[in-house]
Amino acid sequence: MVAELLDRAVATEYASWFRVLADPTRVQIVEYLARQARPMPVGEIVEAVGLAQSTVSQHLKVLTEVGFVRVEPVGNARHYRINQNCVDCFPSAADVVMGRPAPIPTGGCEC
Repeated sequence: MVAELLDRAVATEYASWFRVLADPTRVQIVEYLARQARPMPVGEIVEAVGLAQSTVSQHLKVLTEVGFVRVEPVGNARHYRINQNCVDCFPSAADVVMGRPAPIPTGGCEC
Protein backbone atom coordinates (compact mmCIF):
# COMPACT_ATOMS: atom_id res chain seq x y z
CA MET A 1 0.00 0.00 0.00
CA VAL A 2 1.34 3.43 -0.93
CA ALA A 3 1.19 5.96 1.87
CA GLU A 4 -0.72 9.14 1.16
CA LEU A 5 1.38 12.25 0.76
CA LEU A 6 0.54 15.65 2.05
CA ASP A 7 -1.16 17.56 -0.75
CA ARG A 8 1.48 19.30 -2.90
CA ALA A 9 -0.16 22.74 -2.65
CA VAL A 10 -0.33 22.44 1.13
CA ALA A 11 3.27 21.20 1.29
CA THR A 12 4.34 24.17 -0.84
CA GLU A 13 2.55 26.61 1.44
CA TYR A 14 4.05 25.04 4.57
CA ALA A 15 7.51 25.10 2.97
CA SER A 16 7.16 28.85 2.35
CA TRP A 17 6.26 29.34 6.02
CA PHE A 18 9.20 27.26 7.20
CA ARG A 19 11.64 29.07 4.89
CA VAL A 20 10.57 32.42 6.32
CA LEU A 21 10.93 31.14 9.87
CA ALA A 22 14.36 29.63 9.18
CA ASP A 23 15.86 32.91 10.39
CA PRO A 24 16.14 33.23 14.20
CA THR A 25 15.45 36.97 14.14
CA ARG A 26 12.18 36.39 12.31
CA VAL A 27 11.20 33.74 14.84
CA GLN A 28 11.91 36.25 17.62
CA ILE A 29 9.87 38.96 15.89
CA VAL A 30 6.90 36.63 15.32
CA GLU A 31 7.03 35.40 18.90
CA TYR A 32 7.30 38.94 20.26
CA LEU A 33 4.39 40.24 18.18
CA ALA A 34 2.29 37.23 19.15
CA ARG A 35 2.92 37.86 22.86
CA GLN A 36 2.21 41.59 22.57
CA ALA A 37 -1.10 40.95 20.76
CA ARG A 38 -1.38 44.54 19.55
CA PRO A 39 -0.23 46.65 16.62
CA MET A 40 3.26 47.99 17.30
CA PRO A 41 5.43 50.66 15.70
CA VAL A 42 8.70 49.44 14.23
CA GLY A 43 10.63 51.38 16.89
CA GLU A 44 9.24 49.20 19.67
CA ILE A 45 10.11 46.07 17.74
CA VAL A 46 13.62 47.42 17.07
CA GLU A 47 14.06 48.06 20.79
CA ALA A 48 12.92 44.55 21.69
CA VAL A 49 15.07 42.81 19.07
CA GLY A 50 18.10 45.03 19.50
CA LEU A 51 18.97 45.35 15.81
CA ALA A 52 19.09 48.29 13.42
CA GLN A 53 15.76 49.59 12.17
CA SER A 54 16.67 48.80 8.56
CA THR A 55 17.36 45.17 9.49
CA VAL A 56 14.12 44.82 11.45
CA SER A 57 12.18 46.50 8.64
CA GLN A 58 13.58 44.01 6.13
CA HIS A 59 12.54 41.10 8.35
CA LEU A 60 9.08 42.62 8.80
CA LYS A 61 8.77 42.96 5.02
CA VAL A 62 9.47 39.25 4.54
CA LEU A 63 7.09 38.28 7.35
CA THR A 64 4.41 40.50 5.84
CA GLU A 65 4.86 38.98 2.37
CA VAL A 66 4.17 35.47 3.65
CA GLY A 67 1.30 36.72 5.82
CA PHE A 68 2.62 36.11 9.34
CA VAL A 69 2.52 39.84 10.04
CA ARG A 70 -0.07 42.44 9.06
CA VAL A 71 0.64 46.14 8.54
CA GLU A 72 -1.73 48.86 9.71
CA PRO A 73 -1.22 52.47 8.65
CA VAL A 74 -1.42 54.88 11.58
CA GLY A 75 -1.10 58.41 10.25
CA ASN A 76 2.27 58.51 8.48
CA ALA A 77 3.56 55.51 10.43
CA ARG A 78 3.05 51.79 9.98
CA HIS A 79 2.23 49.49 12.85
CA TYR A 80 2.81 45.75 12.73
CA ARG A 81 0.79 42.99 14.36
CA ILE A 82 0.75 39.22 14.26
CA ASN A 83 -1.74 37.66 11.89
CA GLN A 84 -3.81 35.57 14.29
CA ASN A 85 -5.04 33.41 11.40
CA CYS A 86 -1.44 32.24 10.91
CA VAL A 87 -1.07 31.44 14.58
CA ASP A 88 -4.28 29.40 14.41
CA CYS A 89 -3.30 27.58 11.19
CA PHE A 90 0.44 27.14 11.48
CA PRO A 91 1.29 23.52 12.15
CA SER A 92 4.25 22.57 14.22
CA ALA A 93 7.16 21.29 12.18
CA ALA A 94 7.21 18.14 14.30
CA ASP A 95 3.57 17.40 13.51
CA VAL A 96 4.13 17.68 9.78
CA VAL A 97 7.40 15.74 9.75
CA MET A 98 6.07 12.99 12.02
CA GLY A 99 2.80 12.62 10.13
CA ARG A 100 0.62 13.71 13.01
CA PRO A 101 -2.63 15.50 12.25
CA ALA A 102 -1.92 19.12 11.46
CA PRO A 103 -4.22 21.94 10.44
CA ILE A 104 -4.55 22.12 6.67
CA PRO A 105 -5.21 25.59 5.28
CA THR A 106 -8.47 25.49 3.34
CA GLY A 107 -8.96 29.06 2.29
CA GLY A 108 -9.81 30.09 5.85
CA CYS A 109 -6.17 30.60 6.69
CA GLU A 110 -4.77 33.82 5.37
CA CYS A 111 -1.11 33.19 5.82
